[in-house]
Amino acid sequence: MQHTKSESDITSLAPSSPSRSPKRPVYYVQSPSRDSHDGDKSSSIHATPNFNSPTESPSHPSFGRHSRNSSASRFSGIFRSSSGRKGGRKRNDKGWPECNVIVEEGNYDEFDDDKAFTRRCQALMALCGFIVLFTVFCLIIWGAGRPYKAQVAVKSLTVNNLYIGSGADFTGVPTRMLNLNGTLRISVYNPATFYGIHVSATPINLVYSDVVVASGQLKKYYQHRKSRRTVVVHVEGTRVPLYGAGSNLVVADGVGVKVPLTLEFEIKSRGDVVGKLVRTKHRKRVSCSLVIDSTSNKPIKFKKDSCTYS
Repeated sequence: MQHTKSESDITSLAPSSPSRSPKRPVYYVQSPSRDSHDGDKSSSIHATPNFNSPTESPSHPSFGRHSRNSSASRFSGIFRSSSGRKGGRKRNDKGWPECNVIVEEGNYDEFDDDKAFTRRCQALMALCGFIVLFTVFCLIIWGAGRPYKAQVAVKSLTVNNLYIGSGADFTGVPTRMLNLNGTLRISVYNPATFYGIHVSATPINLVYSDVVVASGQLKKYYQHRKSRRTVVVHVEGTRVPLYGAGSNLVVADGVGVKVPLTLEFEIKSRGDVVGKLVRTKHRKRVSCSLVIDSTSNKPIKFKKDSCTYS
């Protein structure tokens, strides 16, 4: 049965202007007429072009809605697949649908860990290098300050009082007793050019036949670089028992006595070159021989060959 084509259908079949688009193949879709009520089917022919590429898409309203729906469905599927959640989408206060953010693949924490590890290694290497350089510097300074030893010289000994008499020790044993009171002068020179020294000494003893008859103590002090100082030490011995050693000392009335003694002590010097990190320490042992005359009040002066310094 052949149907009459309406004017609108013929118009739709008219080819488009060559200036607008090239000729394309068409196909026909037959649909029932909206004006038919008795079962008669009238068809209107619609021409739908067959497009080969997206660039040939027309601006037909139905195609636009179809494209938007397809795009929305694709993006909705991507959001649902990335989040792994099912069900309807929520809407915010403005009515816009809320979508889950696509999570990018890959873990970047390992790169941050590598950078942090590299920075720690660099900091450790810098610290080790600083320690090595500082150690070398300290060794150089220590080697430069090592030759500077304190120079010690015993100047004189002034005996203020010397008395030898008979007596008894604390246990009641009779023996000769000795009393001695004197002042010792010592010169100390610091030759160091870039650091001071701390000077101290062991007890300063006057010894008679292996018996310490008088003793004194040098107070610790600080001496500046390239400086000389004379220190005074008070030596004293009171009621010192001589036992068998005193038998060689004969004291006559009105006549003095000469007592051979040995002066012994040790000078200690410490130089703080770089604070407490770099220090130089030196020791010098001093031994001097002398004879004390109980009738003389003159100070005993020591010559260079009177004492030994080691």
